Amino acid sequence: MVMADDLLLPDCFDPADEPPHSELNAIEIELLLEAVMRRYGYDFRQYSAKVLHRRLNIFRSRYRARHLSELIPALLHDPDCMQQLLLTLSVTVTEFFRDPAFFAAFRQEVVPILRTYPFISLWCAGCATGEEAYSWAILLQEAGLLERSRIYATDINSRALEEAREGVYGEPQYQIACQNYQQMGGPDRFDRYCRRSYNAIKMSGALQDHITFASHNLVHDGVFGEMVVVSCRNVMIYFNQALKQRCMDLFFNSLTSQGFLLLGESEAVDFSSFSRSFSSCDRRSRIYQKRVVPSDDRNSSSSNFEQGEHQ
Repeated sequence: MVMADDLLLPDCFDPADEPPHSELNAIEIELLLEAVMRRYGYDFRQYSAKVLHRRLNIFRSRYRARHLSELIPALLHDPDCMQQLLLTLSVTVTEFFRDPAFFAAFRQEVVPILRTYPFISLWCAGCATGEEAYSWAILLQEAGLLERSRIYATDINSRALEEAREGVYGEPQYQIACQNYQQMGGPDRFDRYCRRSYNAIKMSGALQDHITFASHNLVHDGVFGEMVVVSCRNVMIYFNQALKQRCMDLFFNSLTSQGFLLLGESEAVDFSSFSRSFSSCDRRSRIYQKRVVPSDDRNSSSSNFEQGEHQ
């Protein structure tokens, strides 16, 4: 499996060159993140320490700096340097119908319930370059629900959002899309939803008409409307415990009563302080449904949030 960090490794990067986790290294990271927050408003201080150490040293190696602190002046004065840092810290691995079994389970367990709704609002948080958002549009189209649906696809990365709005993808993404679409039981051909030319595809305008791409920062932005479905898959694995708790609270308050929360395969609500706030529709696929419970019950349970190890 290709990890997100591996996609960013510059030719000059050697893992053996990474400085050890030390007090001095921690101070450099703290100073850099504080500078970024005060200059640009991006707050990465609640990302996992392991993720930050790894990716910031990839960023340091890319600029051939001996010490991370050497890059603080460039970040403060050069927006292009900041953009590179943002790309390094916010990169995600995504694809059309990623984890086909999950989409098959959603279609079986949730779509019949969605048919009873007059209007469906779906928030795709951390949408990256948009493949998942278009996957939702296709699934809803095939269920006959897209005409009464609106998909809100958000991300912190403005460059990724630009790619998502364009809806243009290369041949490798197309091949993966066709394979995953068939594996999740798609009744048609993926070609129906895009136009191919010059080894690239352009997603259908009929799908794009029902997707709103917008900037949203899970660290400090607020509730995102009243959603029937919130999908945030394989994003919180990069966050520390406090930020995961904030995100869960954000998702809970963004969902309508009995709305659906969709998480990644390494994430779950079972052992979090929200374990009594959601019932499990499909435990293996991490599909949960919100239920109304007293806030005291929600806050009384353990705050430990299950996550997989991130290398």
